[in-house]
Amino acid sequence: MRTKAELVFIPSPAAGHLISAVEIAKLILNRDERLCISILIMKLPMDFGVQSYIESLSSIPRLQFVDITVDENTIAGFMSNKETFFTNFVRSHKPKVKDFLNNSSFSRSDSRLAGFVLDMFCTSMIDVANEFCVPSYIFFTSNAAFLALCFHFESLKKEHHVDTSKCKNSNEELTIPGFKNPYPTKFLPRLTTDQSVITTTFFDSVTRIKETKGIMVNTFADLEPLPLRSLSVPPIYPVGPVVNFKEGGHGRNSQSETESIIKWLDDQPESSVVFLCFGSMGSFEMEQIREIAIALECSGHRFLWSLRRPPPKGQIGLPSNYENAEEVLPEGFIERTNGVGKMIGWAPQVAVLSHPAVGGFVSHCGWNSVLESLYFGVPIATWPLYAEQQMNAFELVKELGVGVEIRMDYFKDFHGNDENVEIVGAKEIESGIRKLMENADENEIRRKANEMKEKCHGAMKEGGSSYAALGLLIKDVISNIS
Repeated sequence: MRTKAELVFIPSPAAGHLISAVEIAKLILNRDERLCISILIMKLPMDFGVQSYIESLSSIPRLQFVDITVDENTIAGFMSNKETFFTNFVRSHKPKVKDFLNNSSFSRSDSRLAGFVLDMFCTSMIDVANEFCVPSYIFFTSNAAFLALCFHFESLKKEHHVDTSKCKNSNEELTIPGFKNPYPTKFLPRLTTDQSVITTTFFDSVTRIKETKGIMVNTFADLEPLPLRSLSVPPIYPVGPVVNFKEGGHGRNSQSETESIIKWLDDQPESSVVFLCFGSMGSFEMEQIREIAIALECSGHRFLWSLRRPPPKGQIGLPSNYENAEEVLPEGFIERTNGVGKMIGWAPQVAVLSHPAVGGFVSHCGWNSVLESLYFGVPIATWPLYAEQQMNAFELVKELGVGVEIRMDYFKDFHGNDENVEIVGAKEIESGIRKLMENADENEIRRKANEMKEKCHGAMKEGGSSYAALGLLIKDVISNIS
């Protein structure tokens, strides 16, 4: 009997990170029958779609989900400090991970623990892997450009003692490894320039990423050749695009709601619809919603708009569907756009992007959404909100030429604490939509997006670059038990 190699995945407990981790786990298992995977599930006090996603999955051979939930009182003790909450939350699960490993079957002759696969925000679990004498790998759910930017800024801060907060609110342009164009500091993710405990903790995690045996990145060679060439240590495995084709999670529609959306799209001409969706955390206040509505109406283009109600001010939570969207839209908007546009709540994003009627995507530029859009050859109009999305927008527009700008420097506070959120005007939004949707036959951005679609598919096929990279990663994992 051949020895089984067991991997332990510890993803971040947010749906976007968990879903990508499950998808890469399935790809690994499909490639080699010697591998088994346990995905350890940490649960936040607020539900970010994790539980409903797990419940939506059918049984997968050689894959198990293990609940390592920590006592509620322990978690409650961390809630008073938002800056240290997540770090303490992850660390508090170390005893649970050790208990799982000590009570598992890895000591059997036919089963050996081969390593940990960790989310970029779970690097404190490297300590547990070291204790059990196995290597750690990172599954980096963002792109190679962001990884290159992280390594560059970590080096500036820790090796060269540069005060990167000086980049904030400056008009400088930086030379960053992996980027062909000078990078304006106004597009830097806030994490790189803030002076906060969260920033310090984040760059401590970046330092620890360098300790691992390898990094899987959700990208592929033809999409990000320059950033990938700038990265060398530890070994980089570009294994993407890792896309979830069976959508699930918080807020998902009933089958009849999804069918209604697809039926509406079936009645629209090819590439005629602009799709607006801002991710699982994306929402706007009424003043901004009205500017978007005016822009759509003035553009004259067909549209499908996923409109979500923000969580209460100052609270971290997921947006919800409006019971009556008319309360936040300009008077008469729905009547005037009847037949041209469709308002929806939660969007079955992959089903929409894969539909031939969709010709453009107004997006927050979360990396999962970017990969889904490129996988189906849909060009993007950029409207980033938080995290590394401003950098993703810059990469799409300036580096790759598969996007147009509505904004690249828009920032929204993740915690909902913004007092004076900037309002993007209707004319600016309309201009971006027109650039995205008009002159389809001569549209260079559309042509490049279609090219990238073919390259996406090719990378994942046998003989493709990501297929080969995943094979090398598996070979390395198997060597850990030899």
